[in-house]
Amino acid sequence: MPIMGMSNFQVSEGPLTTAFHIPDALSATVLSIAVIGPDERRRSAVASALAQCREGQIQQFKTYPPSLDDVPQMLMRKFNVLIVDLDCDPEFALDLIESICAHGSAIVMVYSEQADPDLMVRCMRVGAREFLRMPLTPSTMAEALVRASARRPATHAPQKTEGALFVFLGSKGGSGVTTLACNFAVSLAQESRQSTLLIDLNHPFGDAAINLGIKAQYSTVDALQNSGRLDASFLLTLIVRHSTGLSVLAAPSEMTTFQASDEAIDRLLAAARQQFDYVVVDAGSRLDLEKTALFSESATVYLVTQIGIAELRNSNRMIGEFSHRGGPKLEVVINRYNPDSPGFAEEYVTKALTRPADWKVPNNYAAVRRMQNTATPLALEDSSLSRTIRQMARGVCGAPEIPEKKKMFALFR
Repeated sequence: MPIMGMSNFQVSEGPLTTAFHIPDALSATVLSIAVIGPDERRRSAVASALAQCREGQIQQFKTYPPSLDDVPQMLMRKFNVLIVDLDCDPEFALDLIESICAHGSAIVMVYSEQADPDLMVRCMRVGAREFLRMPLTPSTMAEALVRASARRPATHAPQKTEGALFVFLGSKGGSGVTTLACNFAVSLAQESRQSTLLIDLNHPFGDAAINLGIKAQYSTVDALQNSGRLDASFLLTLIVRHSTGLSVLAAPSEMTTFQASDEAIDRLLAAARQQFDYVVVDAGSRLDLEKTALFSESATVYLVTQIGIAELRNSNRMIGEFSHRGGPKLEVVINRYNPDSPGFAEEYVTKALTRPADWKVPNNYAAVRRMQNTATPLALEDSSLSRTIRQMARGVCGAPEIPEKKKMFALFR
């Protein structure tokens, strides 16, 4: 329940001094901040943390609004950031956050003495961008404000070019799609030095996060279940960063029966391409996604196959379907390639595919197993396998080809 009527919706305001410097790139950004919390102890602690990390006018609301109908009036003050106490009345606070997000572009944070994962997820789903756990340190607050400054819409900002989309699709389960997608994404992030996102849509058993040694709090399901308000800013709250600089939106860690609509997937891809220069998608063998933007004319699809009768037969059918209906640029990748495979001469493989393969990724079982056991990307080591994947990445970001290593001859044999 709201605590008081509108006449008692009290505001305490005053200038707060600074004793902590945020990065120079954002230091000129002045945010208008409101702290909303009936509990004076917690509200004062938040105000104190704010006082130590930036200068400016910060308003303290001593009560929740008496009604959600009062939210538009409150937002007329043009706050950039609203920080809401979650503990006094969690249910009303959640409704308040959702209403704030529905009526304006202000960034909402919550503060709480609780560490309830379900409550954190609910906050995220209604629009909160930060969950600040009490007791709150100035450094934690400063980091949250830096992120808020980065998310703040820039005035007259030039429109960003839509990021490039690369989709890894297997002709058959077990073709090594996840291994290639993960290492291609890592290589692309490192070779291009541009923002790169890996999205794991290989449901229900996507394991890109495991391959990269990442533990993700949120997943693609969290994004797709909230597609109605999915934008670039919301997407940033769901991703996790790998040590190589790659951003990852992981598949759910638990079994799920959730089925996303084509529209939800399209919104996810649109938000991702708005925020990132490169978007890489692990689509597993999911042909059920054929009507989504994954297979639009602006995408590049890497069809991953192997030298085997079933894989080549499926690849033949898929290449024929892509050729018949048009759509994305298609590149054929033969994974675990061994030129000495018995009974599969190169002419036979080319005939089966109806076209030459664009990429032949060498077979290196030991290296792949080592990556899976240590969560160290293949792209970080030097081998014929990693060089091929890096060359794939360099080809799309305009980097020069990797020179071939000269053969070394031993003095003694």
